[in-house]
Amino acid sequence: MTDISASEADARWAPGGGETPAGVRPLFVLTLLTGSFLLFLLQPLVARIALPRLGGAPAVWTSAMLVYQALLLGGYAWAHGLARLAPRTQAALHLLAFLVAALWLPIGLGAGGMPAGADPVWWVPGLFLAGIGPLFLVVAAQAPLMQRWFALAAPQADPFPLYAASNLGSFAGLIAYPMFMEPLLTVATQRWVWSGGFALLALLAAACALRLPRHLPPAARMEGADERIGVRRVLLWMALAAVPSGLILSTSTHLGTDLVAMPLLWVVPLGLYLLSFVLAFAPGRLADRIAALLPLALAAGAATAFAYGAATAMWAIAAALIFLFVAATALHRRVYLLRPAPARLTLYYLALAVGGALGGLFCAVVAPMLFDWGYEGPILILAAAALGLERPWLRLPDRVATVLAIVGAGLGIVGAASEAGGPLAIGAAILLAAGLLAASGRRTLSILLALSLMLATGGWRALVISADGRVRTRSWFGVYTVADRGDRRELISGTTLHGVQRTAPNEQTWPISYYAPSSGVGIALRFVPALYGPKASVGVVGLGTGTLACYARPGERWTFFEIDPAIVRIATDPARFTFLSRCAPKAAIVLGDARLSLAAQPPHALNLLAVDAFSSDAVPMHLLTAEAFAVYGRVLAQDGLLLVHISNRYLDLEPIVAAAAAEGGWAGAVRDYVPSAISAEEGAGRSVWVALTRRTEVLDRLTTDDGRRVGGWTRLRPKPGIRGWTDDYASILPVLRR
Repeated sequence: MTDISASEADARWAPGGGETPAGVRPLFVLTLLTGSFLLFLLQPLVARIALPRLGGAPAVWTSAMLVYQALLLGGYAWAHGLARLAPRTQAALHLLAFLVAALWLPIGLGAGGMPAGADPVWWVPGLFLAGIGPLFLVVAAQAPLMQRWFALAAPQADPFPLYAASNLGSFAGLIAYPMFMEPLLTVATQRWVWSGGFALLALLAAACALRLPRHLPPAARMEGADERIGVRRVLLWMALAAVPSGLILSTSTHLGTDLVAMPLLWVVPLGLYLLSFVLAFAPGRLADRIAALLPLALAAGAATAFAYGAATAMWAIAAALIFLFVAATALHRRVYLLRPAPARLTLYYLALAVGGALGGLFCAVVAPMLFDWGYEGPILILAAAALGLERPWLRLPDRVATVLAIVGAGLGIVGAASEAGGPLAIGAAILLAAGLLAASGRRTLSILLALSLMLATGGWRALVISADGRVRTRSWFGVYTVADRGDRRELISGTTLHGVQRTAPNEQTWPISYYAPSSGVGIALRFVPALYGPKASVGVVGLGTGTLACYARPGERWTFFEIDPAIVRIATDPARFTFLSRCAPKAAIVLGDARLSLAAQPPHALNLLAVDAFSSDAVPMHLLTAEAFAVYGRVLAQDGLLLVHISNRYLDLEPIVAAAAAEGGWAGAVRDYVPSAISAEEGAGRSVWVALTRRTEVLDRLTTDDGRRVGGWTRLRPKPGIRGWTDDYASILPVLRR
């Protein structure tokens, strides 16, 4: 199957002449916009409904993602099956499907949570299928089916550009949920708003059905109906859809893990992906001009594929996003140019859906099992080059290409062997990037040079770390690196520090970083014997390196609640960190979502609970809602003490905790600890901890002396205009730091 030019593709299935009936195109465009808008609202809304009940365990969200993909494919398969029937029969069956699906309104997941001992791998898909299956399937079918109906209602018009409108609706839904629906509406209201949108979509679909002919027009039946579509062409459609789909996830992971864990950053890659569809399927040549920039974008993307840390974060983020947008536009434009006749439209979109699902599954499920780092990103960059480099900037003679390949491989070795950021590495990277632009007309040579550029700019170093096998660990939650820096050992996830231990034998039990003795949690844990006696019961949400275990005393009962098995393996391995093994070897570790695990504990089982799930910049909202604080209050003794860690680079979480405290009748104080120069040199780090209790005398003993605040504690105060989070309402927009 050879590629064709844009003009050849546009003329291949040229309209048969005549004008589109009045009002047909606007009606179908509005229907497609509405359906895609609702589909992109549905997924985050269902996640908000499910999170408090199911927790954040990876098996839950892997299962949910598989359900979404299966339902999307089911919707496209439903559209493909209907396309074989008479037009009015298609309309009758699809509108009947709307009526049946309406029985599941308002949208929800039924009552009750996951039963004790249930396997989420099987139970969660059943819950999602039963709760949203019919609704999701019917809405997902709109994109291909409405284009098919448009082709029947207006045989002389090209239906494929309507897919641009569909993706524009998806983009609007992507922006609307975090920016408008979540901050302004409760989940209960969102459910009814979405249900109203579903009713509107059904009316629009019915209006489109009225435009269908009673029988398949002879011209439409003949034009392209006998086109033979081989397996190779279908596989190419799937590949061209799979690579951009995978690139969204791999780019989001790379940006959020290795460069900057900024809230809502994931919206940008997904938005660019959707816009690439809009441009690729829209009339005009803008997408072709963008696709021509792929060699330049490939040089930038390859050079930053292994970028790490904040030193060059903004440049690396820009390069990654540019490559994603240009590559997705190039690949989607190519798949548009390879479109079939309108008569085979639904098969085409079914193949694209299968490809998109495979790309997503590769990054979300397969890659975390195969790789200890995000190697799926560089792999997909090379795959995009293999599929998208169609137009040469410069045609090289064979001898010149061979010399360039040898020189490029040598430069890659030089750059990899040089100090990262050193003159040789930078020089090698510049020469490789220039060679990559010169070689744009040769696909194999371009891929070789891109690979050499990746190795020269951090790829070789990443492979060496992976080969060691002891430094880096990957789980469904992220990539963790154990690194020795001077006299300290650190646990790092991307740009976030999760714990530090001094390596000198007589200093390994010193709590440092966020947990220094003068931090809020350090002060509270040193008060435990005075407040609760020698047999106090202490719980900690978030294990990290196990630093807090070194505040444990003989006779106390300690329990850690941790969601990630990889963190448990790291913290309990004495070859990595020795806090647990040396300070609290008998401490219990409960694996699973902390809120669900705490809800299963006996009432009043703990004297002190430290919630340390917020040191990273990704905030688990369901642990900061009023309902979560009710769980904490239930598991704590009447005079129990709750410590909440709210250190965060991008979010001011104090007003959220203050609102929950006011709702639940807690008294609170905040300690924003800034270590002295000497303490910082010893390893102490800045931290913000909130202390809460329902007995004011407990808080007074901790934070005052003769009625005066001591230890840097200040009163916890709600912030006017900031609404507390509940399971029914939560938004990070009001608490974003300026």
